[in-house]
Amino acid sequence: MSLKGKVALVTGGSRGIGRAVCTRLAGMGAHVYINYVSGSEAAEKTKRLVEEAGGTGETIGFDIADATQVQESLKKIIADAGSLDILVNNAGITRDGLIARMKEEDWDAVLTTNLKGAFLCTKSASKAMMKKRWGRIINITSVIGFSGNGGQANYASAKAGLVGLAKSLAREYASREITVNCVAPGYIQTDMTAALNAEAQEKIQTEIPMGSLGTPEDVAAAVVFLAGDEARYITGQTIHVNGGMYM
Repeated sequence: MSLKGKVALVTGGSRGIGRAVCTRLAGMGAHVYINYVSGSEAAEKTKRLVEEAGGTGETIGFDIADATQVQESLKKIIADAGSLDILVNNAGITRDGLIARMKEEDWDAVLTTNLKGAFLCTKSASKAMMKKRWGRIINITSVIGFSGNGGQANYASAKAGLVGLAKSLAREYASREITVNCVAPGYIQTDMTAALNAEAQEKIQTEIPMGSLGTPEDVAAAVVFLAGDEARYITGQTIHVNGGMYM
């Protein structure tokens, strides 16, 4: 499979799953735009990894929750690269807390970044895809969006919303040869899980039939498959990458 000649944008591409997706897409031949909102050094590290994988990429800083920044940034990408073929809506934040004590601003922050951000990026990117009559939109949701999790009502709601968004857009864009799908990671070895203490990590692993956390590369492999021509007849679907934790 080759993605040579394709242009991709990965939101939240500076670390973790986003970094692995950028590296894998670039390794398959795509020119990758690595989005970040803060931490330009981490984004530059991703760019170096992209180049080490034999690919090409550029960093681009903008806040996906800001409509003006999204429009201007994607307009620049399309003008510079000539197209935007693959969009991976990966960026996300957490503001955990039990619902009885959750602050309204914590609810709004998570829904705005994790769900509205995907809407804004998709709205801008899809214009170029419809014109070209080819596109791949992939939302990174989560096992939590399907199973729920105490203390993460805002995060679960946003991630579940990405699935509904993908299904609706899959119907809207199908006639233009644009597919819209989701990848739902389980517990993956990232900065977020590394912050958990040993007891918490051990408990999580007992809930996973395969007995271990996944890697960002496991998730990236599913994303790259959905981005290619082999997945042309798959749309409105979710691939679960969770070691059997949720079936």
